[in-house]
Amino acid sequence: MEQNITTLQQWIDESDNIVFFGGAGVSTESGIPDFRSVDGLYHQSYAYPPETILSHSFFAQNPGEFYRFYREKMLIQGAQPNAAHRKLAELEQAGKLKAVVTQNIDGLHQAAGSKVVYELHGSTLRNYCTRCKKKYPVSFLLETTGIPRCTEPNCGAIVRPDVVLYEEGLDPDVISGAVNAIRKADMLIIGGTSLVVYPAAGLINYYTGNKLVLINKGQTSADTMANLTINAPIGEVFSQITVGL
Repeated sequence: MEQNITTLQQWIDESDNIVFFGGAGVSTESGIPDFRSVDGLYHQSYAYPPETILSHSFFAQNPGEFYRFYREKMLIQGAQPNAAHRKLAELEQAGKLKAVVTQNIDGLHQAAGSKVVYELHGSTLRNYCTRCKKKYPVSFLLETTGIPRCTEPNCGAIVRPDVVLYEEGLDPDVISGAVNAIRKADMLIIGGTSLVVYPAAGLINYYTGNKLVLINKGQTSADTMANLTINAPIGEVFSQITVGL
């Protein structure tokens, strides 16, 4: 792996338009569970499968059950950015990294200092009224019980998370921004994702350069496409990278 780290460092030094595309593995080192790993949410037992609970139709029909699961399993309090989040923020501040494209909904990239972040699946930190669109912070969900409802006079509609549920489409503006960033990149680093969630995973196909790096603990369907593959935790890899001034 040492030679691969050396190559990664060299490519980063040579590049000034890097884009990072990340998934759940970026946040597991911050204590946020991965959905699809052996110990992830999708391998635990609930009254309904998590995929069902986190769907648009389930939310509409069973908001109480949705919020019982959502508060317990999706709102992870106290999580802090790890070495990967911090290194990406450093690369952006150095003018090398132009964008982070993430499938995660935890806001940890912004907490680490990253400014240009395309959140493909939204964020648990944002919530809004389904009728009047009033915005609410995550603390509103944590401080209420049952089904959260809008506090505006004459409203009282359900407040929902600003996350993309199953059966819902991705935000076209976010997709457009991510695609444009990936198209322009002279280096694309993919990290902490098994690349099985579509349409998000398909965005990497917009990269046409020759510095496609894949960093993941396990193998992915894109390994054969990558110019450099490193099978290791993303934080462990990025902690060995230095950012020149």
